Amino acid sequence: MVRAPRMTIPIVSHLRLLVLNYLDWIEKVSGMRVLITGGGTGIGRACAESLAANGADVIICGRTLETLQLASEEIHSKHSAKVEHVLCDVTNEESVEECLSKAAGTEKTLDGVVANAGGAIGLGSYEDLDTDQYLDTLKLNVLGTMHCVKHSISYLANNEGGSFIGMSSIASTLTHRYFGAYTVSKAGIEAMMKNAADEFGHLKVRFNAVRPGFIATEIMEVIPRDSEIFNSYVQNIPLGEVGKPSDVASLVKFLLSSESNWITGQIFTIDGGHSLRAGPDYSEFFNI
Repeated sequence: MVRAPRMTIPIVSHLRLLVLNYLDWIEKVSGMRVLITGGGTGIGRACAESLAANGADVIICGRTLETLQLASEEIHSKHSAKVEHVLCDVTNEESVEECLSKAAGTEKTLDGVVANAGGAIGLGSYEDLDTDQYLDTLKLNVLGTMHCVKHSISYLANNEGGSFIGMSSIASTLTHRYFGAYTVSKAGIEAMMKNAADEFGHLKVRFNAVRPGFIATEIMEVIPRDSEIFNSYVQNIPLGEVGKPSDVASLVKFLLSSESNWITGQIFTIDGGHSLRAGPDYSEFFNI
């Protein structure tokens, strides 16, 4: 009788290595205290779930209590991880200051902030844009992020350094016709992260921006998958498909972790290669 060679030791060693590597990765974010603005839906929620599942203490904030409660409950049910939630309007400085104070807790420290809250108010041709709506978009995206920077610095510095991530978009550099103030606001966030990185580097607080492409979030569901608009995205993405919120969450997790301790003032594009080609065509949406 011929016996098969025994592979027990190599297999056990390999599995042990995989487990150790996994545990080592968890330790990179485990115990970290992180605030995520706009954390109830989309990319923000994906970031919250990813971090909570890996042992981080996560606080999400937003303007709709029901959305925040649902996100917290579902993440807890799925991962047995507690996610705190706080009502906050990032356009209101007092609201942001109060939110960050609550998020920092009794020890008055934070390991990370993900400034994800944002949006676009009033899209269309420059000839048709409403000035007040244009300013509202700048207020939400740029001023909202600035409020978070301003009122988080002391808490991040108290922890002998931390990581701040501003959420940008490929619309900051790749033309997105009819996107109004959104494109300008995202470019502004990137400039803000670079300047803040330079200003607060001596405190060991890192600032980086994440620049997603088309991510399949709730807000992008308004684009029919059989439309010319959707096709104008996909045909310009070398990898041939749209991204998932979890794709962005993985990058955010890395930038928050100790693995990225020597990275600051950088812009990270995550778009399946879309920025190598042309921007989307929304002519159909605006009947142009």
